[in-house]
Amino acid sequence: MANTYTQFYAHLIFSPKNRQALIKKAWKDDLEKYITGIVQQNGHKLLSIGSMPDHIHIFIGYNVNQLIPELVEKIKTSSNAWIKNNNLSKSKFEWQRGYGAFSHSRSNIDSVVKYVLNQEQHHKKMTFKEEYLEILKKNDVDYEDRYLFEFF
Repeated sequence: MANTYTQFYAHLIFSPKNRQALIKKAWKDDLEKYITGIVQQNGHKLLSIGSMPDHIHIFIGYNVNQLIPELVEKIKTSSNAWIKNNNLSKSKFEWQRGYGAFSHSRSNIDSVVKYVLNQEQHHKKMTFKEEYLEILKKNDVDYEDRYLFEFF
């Protein structure tokens, strides 16, 4: 009897609407725990998560039985409601449309985990826009500036 075996790793990146710095240090750890629960409830394995005030990185062992757009939508919708229900943002919080999703090989797991967990150090040297453009270029992703996150 034939079986199906898969092994995929996905690095997801997205931002609050208009790239506003709305993710506060006071509750970012709770947000990351909440999103971890969503990832796990959907059959994926969270490898690392790291948020900055204006964006979030989520690195997962990806379960191919769910489409990435469905997972991202669940993460955004559920976490957005959680932020609103807990009155965590003084401003209206919502995630920006769109996201980045990048695959990684098993041999890169450790480096991507460290990269995601060291976001604060990383962003002392580089802006989110610079980081995101670098990731797109490293992955040979063709893009149009007008469809990128709303970088101001």
